[in-house]
Amino acid sequence: MAIDYTKRPKPPAPATPPTAAPAGNGGGVSLSKVTLTKAQPSVSLSKRGATGGQLRVNLQWSTGAQPVKRGLFSRGGSGAIDLDLACLWEFTDGSKGVVQALGNAFQAPTHGVPIISLDGDDRSGSVAGGENMRIDLARVAEIRRILVFTFIYEGVPNWASADGVVTLYPASGPEIEVRLDEPDPQARTCVIAMLENRGGDLVVQREMNYIRGGQSDVDQAYGWGMQWARGRK
Repeated sequence: MAIDYTKRPKPPAPATPPTAAPAGNGGGVSLSKVTLTKAQPSVSLSKRGATGGQLRVNLQWSTGAQPVKRGLFSRGGSGAIDLDLACLWEFTDGSKGVVQALGNAFQAPTHGVPIISLDGDDRSGSVAGGENMRIDLARVAEIRRILVFTFIYEGVPNWASADGVVTLYPASGPEIEVRLDEPDPQARTCVIAMLENRGGDLVVQREMNYIRGGQSDVDQAYGWGMQWARGRK
């Protein structure tokens, strides 16, 4: 039998690289994002290497700006939902307070270099990037606890339509996401997460606690012990 030496053997097919399982119920793990759920309600920033630098807390939502019917003597407006990002804070020196656009309380402490600051008041939801709060993780030793929450400042309470999501962006390590996906149609406030200093380890604990009230009701639910007065933007 004659052999044709001009024909070269075909090179072997390249090995197919293994692929990661999709995230979700399949058990895959995303290295770029951690989603806090009932099954996985907390995460340590320190253990994930997110120490130092600034932690940016971002709130985005859909305004749901559909026109609503109003009575003759009711105030006008489109019914668009305006969420405000806020937090109660307590430092290791015993001082405590609130950071929010309401009352122009945009930073804490109110003198010197702030540990917590709110960039501004956004009313467009996800259109302009939402609202951002910044926490200086280089000063974790001064933080006892920070309670992050949002409240409906304007518009008909409709959390399902708002489709809110809070994402924590540390200076290093994966981002942390908490979705506002357990709505209470009668609540105007949603407590999202507690950041607590546990022996130098800053732990983020998912709360997702809808409260039928405002800041003073959040205070009462979590034992902050502050005095409240009516504020305005």
